[in-house]
Amino acid sequence: SLPARRCSRLAAQAMAALDLEALKKQTGYRAVDDFVKSGMVVGLGTGSTAKYAVDRVAEKLKSGELKNVVGIPTSERTRQQAEELGVPLTTLNDITSQVDVAIDGADAVDPSFNLVKGGGGAHLREKLVEAFAKQFVVIVDQTKVQEGLGPSFPLPVEIVPFGSEHVMRQVAQLPAFKDTGCRAQLRKGSASTGSKEDGPEVAVTDNGNYIVDLFFEKCIPDPAGAAQQLQSVVGVVEHGLFCGMATDVLVAYPDGVRLLKRV
Repeated sequence: SLPARRCSRLAAQAMAALDLEALKKQTGYRAVDDFVKSGMVVGLGTGSTAKYAVDRVAEKLKSGELKNVVGIPTSERTRQQAEELGVPLTTLNDITSQVDVAIDGADAVDPSFNLVKGGGGAHLREKLVEAFAKQFVVIVDQTKVQEGLGPSFPLPVEIVPFGSEHVMRQVAQLPAFKDTGCRAQLRKGSASTGSKEDGPEVAVTDNGNYIVDLFFEKCIPDPAGAAQQLQSVVGVVEHGLFCGMATDVLVAYPDGVRLLKRV
């Protein structure tokens, strides 16, 4: 049998994971309860916290508490989840007015509400939907709230497969990343499981592209400037810096969910 100390440590880790899951659920539910009203077009995010918001929309539509809500999914995974739960869906091509509210998670949030997203490999579709939303509500647990972006979570950059090694080098050498200890790595395995290599093949996004994960030793000094430089590299399709887009950030703390104030 396992030593008692190791057993208690594993039990504590399991309990912490359960607590984190409960907090994620609480945050996803609160975002829908506070921000989604009947008749809205809602951007449905992707990831471990955003999935709870999709659950809640479905629940409230079923009970009749919400009516005439349609969702725009930001990934194939979210589309599948929403369809299974009976949430009516549309696409950006089929709407003429803005998305009323988008609800999504993030991998890191700084005090100015700049975000790193794309751990799940869906940042291109997420950005398309969220850039067209009147309100963009970000839902995270407290581990994602950071003083600066870079070291806590790699920055994903979606690139075309053609000349991928060349594009990867160009991206890592951008002036915006000077003195940050930037290192680029092509994502392998599943596109949706972050930079952790879980297979030998190059990861492919829903859009048929590759992802480069950028690892940093120090914070990116100017996220908005870095975003512009990334966009100017030929071969970059989209990147995971979401600057000036989030309107509200809901954070799950052990003692409850709090609405953050932008600094």
